[in-house]
Amino acid sequence: MTMKTATAPRLQVKGIRKAFGQNVVLKGIDLSVDAGEVVALIGGNGAGKSTLMKIIMGIYTCDEGEILLDGQPVKLGKASASLAHGIYLVPQEPMLFPNMTVLENILMGFNEREADLRKRLVDCMAELNFTLNLQRKANTLSIAEQQMVELLRGMMRNARILILDEPTSSLTFNEVQALFKTVEDLKKKGIAIIYITHRLTEVFEIATKVAIMRDGVITLEGAVKDFTKEMLIQGLLPGGTEETCIKEEQCAPLDYRHLKPVLEVKDFSGYGFAHCTFNLYPGEILGIAGVVGAGRTELISTIFGRDKTLGGQVLLDGKDITGLSTKQILRAGINFVPEDRHYHGIFKIRSISSNTTSALLNDEEVGKVNMNNRKQREIADKYAKEFRTKIVSLDDLMGSLSGGNQQKVVIARALSTHPKVVILDEPTRGIDAAARGDVYNIIRQLKEAGVAVLMVSSDMEEVMELADRAITVFQGRINGEFSREEITQDTLTSAAFGIAHERKVSGE
Repeated sequence: MTMKTATAPRLQVKGIRKAFGQNVVLKGIDLSVDAGEVVALIGGNGAGKSTLMKIIMGIYTCDEGEILLDGQPVKLGKASASLAHGIYLVPQEPMLFPNMTVLENILMGFNEREADLRKRLVDCMAELNFTLNLQRKANTLSIAEQQMVELLRGMMRNARILILDEPTSSLTFNEVQALFKTVEDLKKKGIAIIYITHRLTEVFEIATKVAIMRDGVITLEGAVKDFTKEMLIQGLLPGGTEETCIKEEQCAPLDYRHLKPVLEVKDFSGYGFAHCTFNLYPGEILGIAGVVGAGRTELISTIFGRDKTLGGQVLLDGKDITGLSTKQILRAGINFVPEDRHYHGIFKIRSISSNTTSALLNDEEVGKVNMNNRKQREIADKYAKEFRTKIVSLDDLMGSLSGGNQQKVVIARALSTHPKVVILDEPTRGIDAAARGDVYNIIRQLKEAGVAVLMVSSDMEEVMELADRAITVFQGRINGEFSREEITQDTLTSAAFGIAHERKVSGE
């Protein structure tokens, strides 16, 4: 018995089943993770990953099955029980108290002396090469900073089993590398890690084992060395289907020589950026690359009327829209998909259908206050099918969807207004590899239809995959412009970190 316990997995789940009413989410899950091992868990939105993690964390109880720690069965009916057993979940969507300081958020629940806790916290931050004013309120933090606070919470609790849910989704390149170093250090200390990610390149960089979940079951599992990226992508797709991405060669190159810009940004300045100049053409996908905090989000938010303009001009089809309200800019023909869907993108307690069409409240066909339910459902159903959004009913509450499916609805809402320009801020954040192909298809279809797309992305591969042209923002200024042929990982990364030569930007 002792020998079995010593060699048993640190965490093992056996035959886990879970249903919510008639919806069976988990259909007999078997998964294990050893001490010092990183198991990458990947799967489509709605595959059941979050439900499984909530069972391990004691937030949900399973209908059938058992959980073992070091070979011994345990009951984890409460989150406090899981924490007591050394299990900690770092969630993808930060769960901070907005009016409390960073320090208060991290140290909440500890009984040790504050001086000792502060020293440990400083050491944890040094490991991540991360600096942050601990007296800042949580509601002033960017998504990346909030994610780091959540990670620090887990590190401070010295978890024996650490669950990381999309930990790099909003981190810069340097922060990602620092995180990977920390994960390697945790492995050496014997920490068992479940690493949930949609970025397949991370699987091969950080994980020792990989498991694929689809429709409530684990369909593939094994050592990372036995898989290729293509094998993982096929494993994620529904049975009998192939990837649906439109291949690059199918998209005709855009010839700008005879086109008039649909959007002209001239010497534009605002809070967090200054003197930005660029043009956007009909049917163009223009990528905006740069590190978190470079001013990219501030730039596009100000174009959309969310923040105050400090100088310069923005023209849409030659008409000056500088300083207009968001409502006016929306009517003029620009729509926006925000990075943070929870704060700016969704109405959790409204239906999927009403979320999809909420931008059309002033549309004559859909209605103003009392919406035309038939038209509303037609529009919502159209986008749900095109995006392959995993839903049971259009009447389900938005908050019942997984994160990636929520993002699909937010994108659908932006497209429902048939805009001239769509601004996408991290459009595939939190979206799995299979669904990402659907989103890429929609973006390319917009291009083919002549819609101009302005896309901010921290994923250099995404910019390389989609963009006709790219600009980079460094310390609030545009410091580079690259044609389709010039867009590479090296050129974008170098410019994003300010180590490339400045290039001539269109319109200057």
